[in-house]
Amino acid sequence: MAAQGGRNSAGRTGATEPAAAPAPGLQGRRILFGVTGSIAAFKAAGWVRCLANEEARVTVVMTRAAEQFISRLTFGALSGNRVHGDMFANDPEGIMAHITLSREADCVLIAPATAQTIARLAHGLADDLLSAAVLAADIPVVLCPAMNTNMLHHPATRDNLDRLREIGYTVIAPASGSLACGEVGAGRMPEWDLVRETLLALFADQDLAGRRILITAGPTREPLDPVRYLSNRS
Repeated sequence: MAAQGGRNSAGRTGATEPAAAPAPGLQGRRILFGVTGSIAAFKAAGWVRCLANEEARVTVVMTRAAEQFISRLTFGALSGNRVHGDMFANDPEGIMAHITLSREADCVLIAPATAQTIARLAHGLADDLLSAAVLAADIPVVLCPAMNTNMLHHPATRDNLDRLREIGYTVIAPASGSLACGEVGAGRMPEWDLVRETLLALFADQDLAGRRILITAGPTREPLDPVRYLSNRS
């Protein structure tokens, strides 16, 4: 599969991604970053750091399973923002978190996206904060599947990914290599550079949406009368 339009102990990231150099492409972009229950959650911490280094505004939502691999404190420190996870957290202002989170973001990035989360989204379930926020979102959604090779290639998972592509989600193909389970095959998180390029392409499409663009391949002429006209040299 190709990109389409497609645990360490708590408190330690173990991330190896290099810090990204500041670039205007992601500066100020609001990313709702979903982290689900996979050993690859430690790599997501490195991606959050890269986004923060580019001055993107990152809000992290963790599933309960994700918190078994890495702590909220880690993502809070790296993003500089509050980390969300409790669907029924008491809010003195009465804010509906899943609605607010989706309305205050330009894009949803779920990395790692487990087979469980993929199935939940494909079938429209909203039984945790992350899935409810995605279901309420009217913005691009990018998934980075990460799991065992057999799980990835299981017909149910493949059908779920196809369904999500059909409704407009972007699925970035997992990389191949050594997996945490000791096997070798597809199922690793992709490299950050590919994810970054995907986000930039999505935002470029958003920036051009609704604009009227004139493309010319030479000079144009606008008649003033039967004899005279206005022209340009381009």
